[in-house]
Amino acid sequence: MATFSQSTLDKGSDIFQDFLCSACQGKKLDKMADFYCESCLKFYCGNCINLHSQLFTNHATFGRKHIKKWPVAKKVEDFLLKCDVHKEENLKMFCDEHIELCCTNCAFLNHRHCPKVTLISDIVKIQSTDLKKLSVSIQTILEEMRKLQGSQEASLQYMQNSFDEQLQKIHETRRKINAALDTIEQKTLNEMKDTLTKLQASCKDDVDKCISLQDELKQLRDAIQDISDKSKLELSFIATRKCKDKIKHCETFLNKNSLGKNVSVTFQPNHEIIQYLSTLSGLGKIEHSTHTLMVHENPNKVFTVQGKSVHNVKISRDSKECTICAICVLPEGQVLVADCGNNTIKLLDQQHQVVSHCSVTTLPNDMCQITPTEVAVTLASNKVQFITVNNRKLVTGRKLQLQHACLGNACHQEELYITDETALYKYTLSGKQVSKMYEDKSGSLTVFSCGVSPTGDKVYITSKSHNKVLTLARNGSVLATFTDPALQYPCAVHITPAGQVLVCGHRSSTIIQVDDEGRKKLAILATEEDGVASPCSVCYNRHTASILVGLHANNILVFKVQ
Repeated sequence: MATFSQSTLDKGSDIFQDFLCSACQGKKLDKMADFYCESCLKFYCGNCINLHSQLFTNHATFGRKHIKKWPVAKKVEDFLLKCDVHKEENLKMFCDEHIELCCTNCAFLNHRHCPKVTLISDIVKIQSTDLKKLSVSIQTILEEMRKLQGSQEASLQYMQNSFDEQLQKIHETRRKINAALDTIEQKTLNEMKDTLTKLQASCKDDVDKCISLQDELKQLRDAIQDISDKSKLELSFIATRKCKDKIKHCETFLNKNSLGKNVSVTFQPNHEIIQYLSTLSGLGKIEHSTHTLMVHENPNKVFTVQGKSVHNVKISRDSKECTICAICVLPEGQVLVADCGNNTIKLLDQQHQVVSHCSVTTLPNDMCQITPTEVAVTLASNKVQFITVNNRKLVTGRKLQLQHACLGNACHQEELYITDETALYKYTLSGKQVSKMYEDKSGSLTVFSCGVSPTGDKVYITSKSHNKVLTLARNGSVLATFTDPALQYPCAVHITPAGQVLVCGHRSSTIIQVDDEGRKKLAILATEEDGVASPCSVCYNRHTASILVGLHANNILVFKVQ
């Protein structure tokens, strides 16, 4: 007989608890019972049974070795007796036509026209039950459900892996076609993600159903074990019906779901697009992607800071103090930070805690998004390292070896912009140099960091040595120059999806918002008084409406904005 101890609770039968000492309960103490007195009809713990035995020497008591002589637990009895529909009513009848247990309310509402509704107390006089056989059946079904759950969980992983593999094929196909086809690629990605979401939702529903049915079966199994030797005919009958119904339900579910079923997501590129692209006059209706600046988005809307929090991103393997020299937020909300103090790229969760990390060969300088799951990191060794986010893990990929220093970087429509202290270059993602857009050899750090407007018509660069922010046209000509006493040694510039321009001054310890023309200061968003001490990087997270600032001393600041 099951005792329904805490170990049983942990395994899923959370509606049951062990017998409590009756004497201790009178003192408002919850203590497990070790003995049952059939004369007193009460339970006693090890301490209370000694006093009971002194007072009632003739009473027969049974310890846990003879727990089969204990009565059915109240919660077990209630679990079996209570109607599933009318929770306060006990099951008293059985409808032969519907093969259904029912309380008096059920009988009146749903079975009053049925030809045969019999009292359970009458049925048990002529019908026997085999609870041990039912227990074996439940155990068999539980095992099948466990296997199905494992299979469906494996299928979820298989789908995700196949999705990731096909995603790479999409990116390779995208690189073969002109940038004007960005919208088509985005539609394909969205369709595949929708397909994955639908497949995962269906599979996850099966997993959840498996878990739910297993819990119900375990509860029934534990219940019938508890009453198996109690000669409780009514309870046995009810348990039998409930078990058979649940087993039938599970068998139906198992029949609908087979083991080893793996569903994959595939992408088949249309090679004819590349072949005939030059002959096409148009591709049809163009839908703007999320990266396109919408009419209602105001690039000069000034942020208002509403709160601040500090988050430590140091991990146990870090041997030096963290310096967050770059921050990047991907479309799905993942936050990556580059720690140049420890040559590490770190992935943060929504609470800004490190959940994954990977090392890079040399000091990282900057980082920008390439695809929805990929970033490019510029390294001090004149290299660009590509890193992918895969299932909350960071995976290093290919590298580009350039012939000059790699400091700041930005990407727009498969064009990669890279600075090298005195010049701004434009590259393809395969590493082919397109042009040297701008150059200024009047100082050592005249072209430090860079950012591109959402429409790609303007490129912003910071000049550390001259305390300036320059705005360039597509052809590299200077459109505007911004200087301000509150901006000293600008080390990073960031462009939000709406086109707002954020700059951090390293020596002035400020975060400044500049208008999208790059001509005037719109606001000083944060200063040293706000904790911005020698900031190294800045980034806007639209998912959380916050501005992230990278600092020395292991921390990032998160400013909630509106």
